[in-house]
Amino acid sequence: MSSGSKNTDGTGDSSTDSGGHCSTPDSDGEVAEEIAIVSFGRKMDTAEEIKAEIGDRYESIEILEYHGDVFEEHWGEYDCFIGLMASGIAMRKTAHLLDDKWEDPAICVVDEELTWAIPITGGHHGANQVAQDLATMGAVPAMTTASEAAGKQGVESRAKAMDAHVVNGESTVKTNLAVLDDDLGPVARVDGPKAVLVGDDVTVLKRNTDDGVVLGTGSVSGASKESFLAAWEEALEQTEYDVSDVEFVGTATRKEKEEGLLEAAQELDLGVVVFDKETLLEHEGPTPSKSKELIGWPGVSEASAIAGGREQELVLEKISYEDEVTAAIGR
Repeated sequence: MSSGSKNTDGTGDSSTDSGGHCSTPDSDGEVAEEIAIVSFGRKMDTAEEIKAEIGDRYESIEILEYHGDVFEEHWGEYDCFIGLMASGIAMRKTAHLLDDKWEDPAICVVDEELTWAIPITGGHHGANQVAQDLATMGAVPAMTTASEAAGKQGVESRAKAMDAHVVNGESTVKTNLAVLDDDLGPVARVDGPKAVLVGDDVTVLKRNTDDGVVLGTGSVSGASKESFLAAWEEALEQTEYDVSDVEFVGTATRKEKEEGLLEAAQELDLGVVVFDKETLLEHEGPTPSKSKELIGWPGVSEASAIAGGREQELVLEKISYEDEVTAAIGR
């Protein structure tokens, strides 16, 4: 998974906006897991290199040798095709197969020198994700989906970060336009039982699980991936939960580009939701924080754990790891 920082709005409840947004490697709540690399015979060595480099990030990666009907023969068998070929070939051989953006497999093409990784279909449904992974091999991911091109992430990304999925896909056209205009606002959380009436410009996200915890975290600037992982492990060990119970990592907007944090979240396959100052002040935790006195921000780990949790309560108050990373757990 990619650790690149992309920003969108995050979670809140139905009565107050959360003011958060998320950073996540994929965009639609259903990541691409079954990949096929389609390669000409003369490029098989490169195909094997790709498989060796990114294969452990997916459930399966297979290599198919190119022939004229290879896409048609295997259409629907994979979440994403990596076309080790010119984009024109992949486009001509798949155009007649495309039917529904929510059902079609994603396609990402890459040249033999691994210079460019270009999502051509299904950017929000796996191709952007694959392109970002190919970037670890030196390829430049050429994102053309509007939100990514603008340095933002749409509602599909928010779903992924919060371990949810989009229920009404057609609505994302209007809501993602609002993202581009900075006019969507935070995701409102509505807990039931309750009936909700929405229009076609409201995207409904449904959680994939009914319970779980939020791992709130803060740090000094430049904290390492290893420190984040150690702090999170230590925090979870003090509760009945483990990594599989974590819905997402919560932090502050001022920490959204911390490389160590993003790399640690990537290693654990967790989305990152960041909350603005006002939201964190509304959900301030019980442990005093020096940052409140110095720069006006409350303790990030407790406040983000509370703000992101379903019940908005702490399971574990802030712990500190070697004065470098703090962690708290909320639900």
